Amino acid sequence: MSPDDFKAWREAMGMSQTAAAKALGISKGSIELYEAGKRRDDGRPVIIPLTVALACSALYHRLGPWPYAL
Repeated sequence: MSPDDFKAWREAMGMSQTAAAKALGISKGSIELYEAGKRRDDGRPVIIPLTVALACSALYHRLGPWPYAL
């Protein structure tokens, strides 16, 4: 998942950065880094973890924690 994909997901979900952080169980600072794609202090790239990308997909499809009821 690229930084642009991540931001597009958040916007498609109609979430603020704070709401996305709460929904994903991560800090708002992580959301900011994922959207920027690089660290503020030294410019190193920030990789969005597969677990976060999968959680974004689950939230988009309105799936809850496993096991979930359809």
